[in-house]
Amino acid sequence: MLETRLLNRITQKKAQLDMLRPLSPSILTRLNETLTLEWIYNSNAIEGSTLTLQETRLILETGLTIGGKSLREHFEVTNHREAIAYVENLVGEEGQITPYHVRLIHALVLKGIDDENAGRYRETPVRIAGATHTPPESWEISRLMDEWGAWLIAAQERDNSVNIAAEAHHRLVNIHPFVDGNGRTARLIMNLLLIKDGYPPSVIERVNRQQYYRVLAQADEGNLRPLVNFVGRAVERSLTLTLEAATPRSAPPPTDEQWIPLSEAAQDSPYTKDYLSLLARKGRLEALKRGRNWYTTRKAVEKYRREVKESE
Repeated sequence: MLETRLLNRITQKKAQLDMLRPLSPSILTRLNETLTLEWIYNSNAIEGSTLTLQETRLILETGLTIGGKSLREHFEVTNHREAIAYVENLVGEEGQITPYHVRLIHALVLKGIDDENAGRYRETPVRIAGATHTPPESWEISRLMDEWGAWLIAAQERDNSVNIAAEAHHRLVNIHPFVDGNGRTARLIMNLLLIKDGYPPSVIERVNRQQYYRVLAQADEGNLRPLVNFVGRAVERSLTLTLEAATPRSAPPPTDEQWIPLSEAAQDSPYTKDYLSLLARKGRLEALKRGRNWYTTRKAVEKYRREVKESE
């Protein structure tokens, strides 16, 4: 389901990262701190947390209480850190990921926020505001989660990691097994599956929240491709950032490999900025999103131009 060019880039970057392993402890520590902070901040922000990135950092590093912010928002940060630690422990264990692990992760997500429902399947119906999808009835959840576990085992024997992680995430959100915390839990499971296969954790950014909900809605209608490619772009971004941090350099990268805004890349190419943006959003052009702005390299644009010419 991954767009061919995106899949090829992910495969190539994953191979480059594997060649750099084992990474030095200092690099690993720095990467883990950065990605964990981004992961916690963005996953909570998607669900409505008003904490900023810097406020999230302060809570993680100092345990300080941020004035004007709710106790729930503080718990969401510290709980997510504990859930990530549990995910990292699971990575080193043998055996399959099961609904039991999903419930344990959810219990950590809601600890101290809603202890009555933490780790427990819901027993009431739910409706998701603004969504056309209606989650299944509560009495169906146990069976559907068992089916989710069986599907995951079978899928891992025939599909690539990114496709599986994206679909496993969607299937969980679609079942909506808990009263609250479904999105956070599903994203934790998505990253657990990716990390187990040697990928760095991938962050779905707050600025992409509307697109994220849109591709999930398309998956609800049976079209998984947009969601898979959305997750694939997040995977590529994490691979790119990890490679940049882990690759030894004695000099700046060549000019054609430096990240530049799409407006600059369009100046000496046959493509407009808008067209480059479309290519980036579809995963056809190697690009990196920083905040709300896309960046690419002249080498990436030339590679795309050459591939198009060769296919004519």
